[in-house]
Amino acid sequence: MQADGPRACRFGRRWYLNNESWHPYVPPFGEMKCILCWCVSGETHCQRQECPPSACTSPATRDNPCCAKCR
Repeated sequence: MQADGPRACRFGRRWYLNNESWHPYVPPFGEMKCILCWCVSGETHCQRQECPPSACTSPATRDNPCCAKCR
């Protein structure tokens, strides 16, 4: 069976087009900036941003709130 056109994904109350990406909104936390979701042929895939391990004892998250870096 062949699809009539591009399939969309539903995440929460919103619909996203095929190949569209977004940061998910999760109540009561809000938008999850460190997680990226995308729609692939009607299926939603999400992944947390991967960060390299920090080599210092008190890293800062100034430049990138998802990944800590040494000061």
